[in-house]
Amino acid sequence: MDRRQRAGVLPVGRDRERSGALVALAGVTAGVCLCAGGCAGGGALADDARAAQDPAAVLRGAADRLVAAGSSKVRTSMEMATGGTRVTIRGEGVYDFRGRLGRLTVRLPQDPAGASEHAPITELLAPGALFMKNRGAGVPVDKWVRIDTGRLSDGNLVTGGATDPAASAELLRGTRRAVYAGRTELDGTTVRHYRGTADLAAAARGAPAGGRAALAAAAKGFATALVPFDVYLDDQGRVRKIEQHFSFVNGQRPGTVAVTSTTLLHDFGTPADVRLPASTDIYAGKIAEK
Repeated sequence: MDRRQRAGVLPVGRDRERSGALVALAGVTAGVCLCAGGCAGGGALADDARAAQDPAAVLRGAADRLVAAGSSKVRTSMEMATGGTRVTIRGEGVYDFRGRLGRLTVRLPQDPAGASEHAPITELLAPGALFMKNRGAGVPVDKWVRIDTGRLSDGNLVTGGATDPAASAELLRGTRRAVYAGRTELDGTTVRHYRGTADLAAAARGAPAGGRAALAAAAKGFATALVPFDVYLDDQGRVRKIEQHFSFVNGQRPGTVAVTSTTLLHDFGTPADVRLPASTDIYAGKIAEK
């Protein structure tokens, strides 16, 4: 026997000073069909029913599922659009969700001729800090730049060119509204698709100590604390893909910069041996502006 449930939601927002008016997301309707006992895959269908009944509760616990998983490989994409120009920054690496430590190789956009203008940046993600090598002019090639993420107006949701995977998942702790949009397939894995909005201030309150300061900084820094998202969870409740939308005021020229940050997680259990630089390897001088 079949039942149908419907949910229509979704927010509008604007973003900020170093980050202005937050993007609006339109409502959607999702339907879920259930089979009575005896249908193949009945367990998964029962899980679908629970996911549709209270999707916000499911998403608020997603960060804990990643901690239980331990570690994974990561791919990131950050697309920025302003004044008719669109650029994409890509990253790839590993992340340890228990230690909140990650290593990414971040590749900046190519120039119009197709050549790379910049060598890849190596980023190390840690509780309260972002370390970057090959960060900018004037920094010796063997030195790291350290940034206190608790002092960034966006909490490193945008600044590093890749959203910290733990922060990205912990943002879901602040889920206000969400709808279950059904099952789909992602890189050969069956996943559940959700759409909704998260409240940065609520996420900061619910985050563990290691991630609280950065999210709290973002909640204060953005003009509105509401962040629209699409997220895909596997049958273990682990985030496989999360797409979040930000928009901030461009300090250099009129208008806003629209940012879509996408994080993909795969190969859970992959070793993530991340070693932070010694204090003697951290550059203390001034970074030249290009």
